[in-house]
Parts: sequence; structure tokens; C-alpha cells
Amino acid sequence: MAALSDRRASALWISLFTAASTATTLALACATPFPALAALAAVHMRRRDGMALMLLAWAMSQFVGFVLLGYPRDGSTLGWAAALGTAAVGSALAGTAALPAAGYRSNAARLGLAYAASFTAFKGIILFWALALGGLHSAMAPALLAEQFVRNGAILIGLYFLYRLLVAAGVPAPPQAAAIA
Repeated sequence: MAALSDRRASALWISLFTAASTATTLALACATPFPALAALAAVHMRRRDGMALMLLAWAMSQFVGFVLLGYPRDGSTLGWAAALGTAAVGSALAGTAALPAAGYRSNAARLGLAYAASFTAFKGIILFWALALGGLHSAMAPALLAEQFVRNGAILIGLYFLYRLLVAAGVPAPPQAAAIA
């Protein structure tokens, strides 16, 4: 594959990850894997590209929910849409912020740390919104948290293997942030 500019490589990966996220959203009836995307973006993309990915994945998840799945357009549902958007952005920021603690460790260690930070931030922001919108008992149920942690972790592994497969096939890797000193 001919060399792509950094801007085009970034746009390509944002599009590829958004498409994979949208497929997951459709398969799981609107359960977008934001913490998995945030961790992958933190390790393999520049922060601004990771933010663009999170916002685009959020927008596509809202399209799936409201247009394809017919979610109601009431105040509560719109409030939860806003909650998911802020949680998606917060998870990306947390994943990126956690990486300096990993230093130059392996990609697996960096992904694991970014994932733990992204998931924790995502659920913390959801907790905040649940206090305002209701649904605290279901949003923070221990069994649901465990299920979501495992499901998002499995999706992260799948997305990482997709990333490695595409890079091995010649798709240029997205530009990354400068190395940690």
C-alpha cells in the first residue's frame, strides 16, 4: 500500500475503528465498547485522533440507537445519550493520562493499564449521570459491571488483533503521540 500522509492514516484508522465499533454496537444492541476503543486509541493513536474516534463512535452509536433501533426521543433517553458521550470522552482522556505510569513496558501492559483507566473513568462518569438521571441500581450492579468489564476486554483483544492483522497486511499504522520521556 502506498505511503499515506499522517492525516490520511489517522482518518483511515478512525474510520476503521468506528466501523468495527458500529458493527459491535449493532451486534450487541447498542452496547458500544467505549472503554476498549479508548484503550486502543490511547496506545496506538494521537490524543486528538483518539478523541475524534470516540466522538465519531458515539455519534454512530446514537445513530444506531435512535434511527435503526427506534430508541424513544424523550428527556431520559436524550440525557443518557449525553451521558454516554461524556463518558466516552472521559474514558479516552483517562486512558491517555494513565500511559505515563506504564513507561516503556510491553504493548500488553500499556493496553491493560489504559483499559483499566478507561473502564474506571467510563463507569465513574456513568455513575455521576445515573445519580442525576436515575438507574443507579442497574448501571452499577456488580454482575453487570463484571460482564461489561469482561465483554469490553474481549472486544479490546479482538480490536487489537484486527489492528495487528491490518498493519501486518500493509495498512500504515496511525501516527502516535511522542514517546514518553
